[in-house]
Order: sequence, then structure tokens, then C-alpha cells
Amino acid sequence: MEAFWASTIFVVLAEMGDKTQLLGMAFATRYKAATVLAGVFVATLLNHFLAVALGDYLTAFVPMETVQLAAAISFIFFGLWTIRGDELEGEDEKEYFGPFLTVTIAFFIAEMGDKTQLASVALAAKYHNLIPVWMGTTTGMMISNVIGILIGVVLGKKIPERIVKYASAAIFILFGYAGIIATVFDPATRYGVLAVVTVLTGIAVYMLTREEKKPSRSE
Repeated sequence: MEAFWASTIFVVLAEMGDKTQLLGMAFATRYKAATVLAGVFVATLLNHFLAVALGDYLTAFVPMETVQLAAAISFIFFGLWTIRGDELEGEDEKEYFGPFLTVTIAFFIAEMGDKTQLASVALAAKYHNLIPVWMGTTTGMMISNVIGILIGVVLGKKIPERIVKYASAAIFILFGYAGIIATVFDPATRYGVLAVVTVLTGIAVYMLTREEKKPSRSE
């Protein structure tokens, strides 16, 4: 039980104010709380199992810097996806699985190379007990994200949908930029990558917002 409680407490403390908690808050302003919670749960189970099972072998095939850079670029993609919006209409099943898969994928990517995933590796190495550490880190993630989701639900009811959408998109894109800055250490390469990403992101945002302003054919 020591491994479980130590893992739970460590992750709760580590996740307070972390990007994944803020992502849960952002998603909860757009999707149903139950859907967000389910996505977080599945993503955390998979990601933390990968961490505690593979441990130090996680980076044997793919450098962690590559994983973190891919995650950063993916966040920018999710930001643009948020601006575009979901166009799933008509079928309840599609409306559910669209947000669910979006949340699951986003959280799985967010945790790749994150401090809680690395903490899971360290805790598993310390206690040499996979299941309690896995369950403890997952429980800690759920506790911290429930707090973020509840805040997001409250904010979503009080803030106009358009503002929520663009604020959520901004959070994703900013996390993407922060990830690039933290991952690319060479200044020249970093600024080059940021310049290219900024131009491409700017073009994408312009195209998406211009498309949004066009009147629909039914009007």
C-alpha cells in the first residue's frame, strides 16, 4: 500500500497547475465532463502503464527529445483543430466518440515525456511493484484532473462559446510553443523552428477564421 499512496500523493502534488490539469479545464469548457473524465482515465491508464512497464527502456528506441518535440507540435495541431471545431452532426455515437477520442489522444500525447510519466518510471524503479505504482499514479492524475474539469465546467457556463473556443485553442498552441522551446536547445535551430511553426500556424489560423466567417449555404 505504501507504493500506491506514495504514487498517488506525489502525482496529485506534481499535477497541480500542470499543463494536463489545465488541458482538462480547457476541454471541460467544450465537452461534457463525463466524456473528458473518461478520456483522461483511458489516456492515463495507457500512458502510465507504458511508463512503469518499460521504465528506462522507454527511450532505448526513440529519444525522449523526439517524443517531446512531437508532442509539442501535436499541441499546436490540437489548437488549430479547436479553432476549426467539430463538424460531427446527426449521430449521437459520433458526437460522443469524437470528443472522447480527441481528449484521449491529447492527454496521451501530453503525458509523453511529462514529469508525471518520468515520475512513474522512477516510482516503479523504487518500489519494484508495477500494479500499485500504476494504480497510484492513475488515481493521482484523476484527482487532480477532476479539480480542473470542475473549474472548466463552471467557466464554460459563464463564458461565451466563441471566447471559450479561442481561449482553449490559445492554451494548446502556447503549450506547443513552450514544448518546442524546452526541447530544442540550440538557439539558432530553436528560432528557425519557431519561425517556421509561427508562419505555418498563422496561415492556418487565418484560413480557418476566414472559413468560419463565410456564410453557410443554408442562410
